[in-house]
Amino acid sequence: MEAKQKKNIIFINTHPIQYFAPLYKYCTEHGLPVEVWYCSDESMKPVTDTQFGVPVQWDIPLLEGYKSSFFKNYSWKPSHFNGFWGLINFGIWGKLIARRKSLVIIHGWSNITFLIAFVIATCRGHKVCVRAETPWNQELLKGDKNIRWKKLFLGKLLFSFVDYFLYIGTQNKLFYQNLGIATNKLFYTPYAVDNSRFQEAAKMYLPQKDALKQQLQIPVGTKVILYSGKYMQKKRPLDIIRAFQMLNRLDVWLVMVGDGELRPEMEALIKKENINNVLLTGFINQSQIPKYYAVADVFVMCSNVGETWGLSVNEAMNFNLPVIVSDVCGCSSDLVQHGKNGFVYPCGDISRLNECVGKVLDDTSSYKHSTVMINEFSYEETRQCLATIC
Repeated sequence: MEAKQKKNIIFINTHPIQYFAPLYKYCTEHGLPVEVWYCSDESMKPVTDTQFGVPVQWDIPLLEGYKSSFFKNYSWKPSHFNGFWGLINFGIWGKLIARRKSLVIIHGWSNITFLIAFVIATCRGHKVCVRAETPWNQELLKGDKNIRWKKLFLGKLLFSFVDYFLYIGTQNKLFYQNLGIATNKLFYTPYAVDNSRFQEAAKMYLPQKDALKQQLQIPVGTKVILYSGKYMQKKRPLDIIRAFQMLNRLDVWLVMVGDGELRPEMEALIKKENINNVLLTGFINQSQIPKYYAVADVFVMCSNVGETWGLSVNEAMNFNLPVIVSDVCGCSSDLVQHGKNGFVYPCGDISRLNECVGKVLDDTSSYKHSTVMINEFSYEETRQCLATIC
């Protein structure tokens, strides 16, 4: 009897993303060829990122090692930043009809291309997966009306076109379960970064920690709190500046990797309150990010609703950094074991944030468990899951 032929695996995504491209390459290199259909190529060009507020072009390969296709965007306001009507890709819909039965993985439901793709793929006989990020704890903060609407539109309507739900972590699994999805339709595909790349970088740069500090004009012997992310409202960068001010320690620096719309407000606060030892780096590209993790002693993510996971936490943990994460961040239920590799604190509670930072800085060695933990959040877990269901 012949073995059952495996289905082709097709990802449909908005644009090439620096965190996803290595996953597609990894799957292909490890015997699970995938192809990715993109609605836009805007991340391939040096354009101004509306959230960073500066010209951005990623300096790691975004199309290397896997098969990809781009489809013309017919939107009158073309961009994945422009909401529901920002991506309209007739070519994807036509190709779904023409393609033999495959496993089709759609990254959410944020635009019209994705919604129609769910319907066409199902009607054509493809097996359809959704891999989204929505955490249940953030839905609870949005109120009962939002939950009722999603139970109706998603749970009863859109999700009827989905065969498998690929959840990225605990809160995302709870989201699907609370919308009525049966356990046998849920499959774990953890949100991960390229652990091998970051751990190799850690081996290279951690022995150079003092030299890297000198390059950044940070005195050797001081400790470093690291923030990495856009300077925007949902990430609450002002919280860590205020917590750092409360710390009132001359032997500690705050390094804030990123840029964005809140930079003038951050600079004004630093100047008004005469807060010393703060470095606002501006945009730092992917190849240079490891140097900043290497100089750090603790990593902080302060984000509010909208931080559906927080992959910078994964990156930091590959450098064995203690992590302090707000309880709203999607990853807080999975990546942080309170008191073991860091702390989870109530979002917006600057006093508690200050307290957690102080505890870690006073005894950093007690929280060095991140690398062992992050190895459980890997591309291999996702590859094995996809191999099972295709």
